[in-house]
Amino acid sequence: MDEKGKREGKMDMPAMMEVYKKLATPAAPHKMLANLEGSWITKTRAWMEPDKPPTEGTGTCEQKMLFDGRYLQQEYTGEMMGNPFTGINLVAYDNHTKKYVSTWIDSMSTGIYFFEGSGSKDGKTITQECSYDDPVRGPAIWRSVTRIIDDDSVEYEMFLIPKGGKEEKMMEMTVSRRK
Repeated sequence: MDEKGKREGKMDMPAMMEVYKKLATPAAPHKMLANLEGSWITKTRAWMEPDKPPTEGTGTCEQKMLFDGRYLQQEYTGEMMGNPFTGINLVAYDNHTKKYVSTWIDSMSTGIYFFEGSGSKDGKTITQECSYDDPVRGPAIWRSVTRIIDDDSVEYEMFLIPKGGKEEKMMEMTVSRRK
């Protein structure tokens, strides 16, 4: 479709449906996400204060694809700061925007966090950001980096960038496929 037709929203119904069908078809990034399906063991280190030692915890992550390979649901259980913790992440690759998008919810908040970012050329590193209004520190950016090491190993890091401040590492997690 030409740009003028796109701006005016003019297209016949069969052509429009073909565009939507093409964009809804899982592609290589979805296949990469599908490789993460299964049961995983997590080891987490979290820094509550940058100059203090991290807290450490273990847990599990169950991952499954939804809607015929379009979305990856990750369900985490474990502990955070000595308390039971659960979280669900829904990850997608948007064929239209060519970006990875995800939503995060967990048992330590009542918000829904929206992340968006890009993948490396080889598809093994996904970097996303989320605008966040921290209840203590104010507006900030969360930056997450997911590295797929191999079929059985993933590394995950989370950083906080306070408005006008320096980036701080908040968490790192190693995720290993349960054998």
